[in-house]
Amino acid sequence: MDIAVNLVETYLRLTGYLTLSEFEVQRRDRDGEFRTVTDVDIMAMRLPGSIYVGDAHTADEGDLLLLEDPVLELEDDCIDVIIGEVKQGEADLNPGITDHVVLHSMLRRVEWIYDEPLSEVVRQLQDHFTHFSPARGGGRVRTRIVAFGRAPVSGLNVITHSHVVSTLLRFFDEHEAAFRPIQFKEPAPAFLRLLLKAGFSIDRNGGFDE
Repeated sequence: MDIAVNLVETYLRLTGYLTLSEFEVQRRDRDGEFRTVTDVDIMAMRLPGSIYVGDAHTADEGDLLLLEDPVLELEDDCIDVIIGEVKQGEADLNPGITDHVVLHSMLRRVEWIYDEPLSEVVRQLQDHFTHFSPARGGGRVRTRIVAFGRAPVSGLNVITHSHVVSTLLRFFDEHEAAFRPIQFKEPAPAFLRLLLKAGFSIDRNGGFDE
């Protein structure tokens, strides 16, 4: 897996998202032949609710609240669906990610959450990159296209790698006792944990200090 995709997927999983990564989207032509339209780097879905480092079974044990990140702009009673492009450089979108076939193919995997036709969700995403839909059974679904990479600031449709790294390091540092027993096998989180164990910290500009 691409190291940048691995980094972003770790960030999304720890903030409560269910993820798919590096997914090839196929189109069937009129002659019956299949071809790859594009690779979707990351797709993620987060249901409403808090995420905890550990599960406290009784009230006197206390709750270990995990990973509140304001940049994600999560809303109460709202499912968040992300279709993401991950770049090692500038946070640019591959034009293929806004292709109707690509968006429709990916969103069909979570079609059951929408209480409106997917064609309308796709059309709005193509025009605006973010769309709110009624959720089946109540509440709302926010669907958005997000570029991950290098950018001046993070926002609803762009999240910088520097923010992802600094957020993960903060989580690992603040909840060291909870993360200590976890053996990260994937390269991105394992390397960040190694940096912390070696005594490095990250400054406000995204650089490392020993």
